Amino acid sequence: MMEKEILAPKTVGDALALNVPLEEERELHIMNFGPTHPATHGIFQNILTMDGEKIVSSEQTVGYIHRAFEKIAERRPFYQITTLTDRMNYCSSPINNFGWHMTVEKLLGITVPKRAEYIRVIMMELARITDHLICNSILGVDTGAYSGFLYVMQEREKVYEIYEEVCGARLTTNMGRIGGMERDLSPTAIKKIKDFVNNSMPKVMKEFEDLFVRNRIFRDRTINVGPIKVERAMEYGFTGPNLRAAGVDYDIRVIEPYSSYQDFDFEVPVGHNGDTFDRFMVRNAEIWESLKIIKQAIDNLPGGPYYANENHYYLPPKKDVYSKMEALIYHFKIVMGEIDAPAGEIYHAVEGGNGELGFYLISDGGRTPYRLHFRRPGFIYYQAFPEMIEGLTVSDIVPIMSSLNVIAGELDA
Repeated sequence: MMEKEILAPKTVGDALALNVPLEEERELHIMNFGPTHPATHGIFQNILTMDGEKIVSSEQTVGYIHRAFEKIAERRPFYQITTLTDRMNYCSSPINNFGWHMTVEKLLGITVPKRAEYIRVIMMELARITDHLICNSILGVDTGAYSGFLYVMQEREKVYEIYEEVCGARLTTNMGRIGGMERDLSPTAIKKIKDFVNNSMPKVMKEFEDLFVRNRIFRDRTINVGPIKVERAMEYGFTGPNLRAAGVDYDIRVIEPYSSYQDFDFEVPVGHNGDTFDRFMVRNAEIWESLKIIKQAIDNLPGGPYYANENHYYLPPKKDVYSKMEALIYHFKIVMGEIDAPAGEIYHAVEGGNGELGFYLISDGGRTPYRLHFRRPGFIYYQAFPEMIEGLTVSDIVPIMSSLNVIAGELDA
């Protein structure tokens, strides 16, 4: 579709302001970027107004994958909402799951054993690594470099094998429970985790960085491309790697520690320019920090139970369900949502793979949430996208979107 804009300034002053000669005609083109574009995952659209290859303005259309998670949650018992959360950011499902469980635990006043908290940290940091690997390797693909993607996807597969050992699932994990973990770490899982953080992942990560950090083509495609200043990032509500890339040292794991993060020694990587290259570098640095955290957690894994002694909210072991009447009763009541929760208003946030993932829960004392709102960081980043691409060319759009890590499931929850 094409439309013609007639720029006909009436005075010399108008002509100078518009930077065009008097009575000049300029053609503006309308181009659809998405939804059927590989970078937009088939579920969001940008209507671009183009002056040649230069982007004059853009208008977003979302809602292609809207699933009404928040409304569905109002009719589900707290236990059954877990499977909604890991389908938002499916690149790092455990973080979503545990964030929701911590929110409910805060409402119920449940104290989780130390061992369960450490296992959660290990799983969340593994998830953060896979999230960043996907983001940065696809950014490489979007700038014409495919090899790095193949390198790191092998490591992502090893993380999924760890997930399989822990809970039997790979993508939508559902390995946790309100009150702790569904099961303890097996010796095989511990062996795989140690091998991943000590041997395979550091080697591949070094190769990945060697491919990109000093690569002239990659640097030209990302440095000073899609920058956002600290003030604008804060006004939009940026968090996570995208905010830290702009120069703000803000990490919920440090500011408001949860799940025993205060026990671990790690740095918070911070960028300077807030451009595509800085977002790439911050995520790379965070992968190294996540490896440090996992090493500390697995080497100092506490003993004791991996779940809280809360019969009304934590599912009993299956062997007890089959052999003990009380366990069968509690299992039925929890699964069917027959237990009332206390009334209250709770907000809990975790440091998700791409920013602050928050859960705002209002309970009226019933068996389901009265209201539940998910704070999805991807939805917030996408609001800034038109401003970040204005004045740039078509070739800059995809790297900028990749570096923001706008996850489709978060965008339209």
